[in-house]
Amino acid sequence: MTYSAAHAQSKPINTKAEFDAARAKIDSLDSQMIKTIGERQKIVREIGTYKAKNHIAPLQAARFKQVVDKAKEAGKKEGLSPEFIEELMNAIHTESLKLESDPAVTHNE
Repeated sequence: MTYSAAHAQSKPINTKAEFDAARAKIDSLDSQMIKTIGERQKIVREIGTYKAKNHIAPLQAARFKQVVDKAKEAGKKEGLSPEFIEELMNAIHTESLKLESDPAVTHNE
């Protein structure tokens, strides 16, 4: 996502039209976010297949810590709390582990 805090609403919303426009922006950003997560999960499936073929455990704790730390740093730049980022990344990681552990996903060749 290329949207950042710098592009966020910088003035108060004073009219119904501004309110509606802000909501439309949120809807668009939500759509982009879901698409990005979907793209991420496609790559997770590929990684899961590789891990299964090479007898690598789905959970790689050190790698996950790197991912969370990097996300927290990026979140900080956007004004997001580390707690929120950790919850978000944990939710994404939980779903990723389900995909990586699913034999139907990891044994497709």
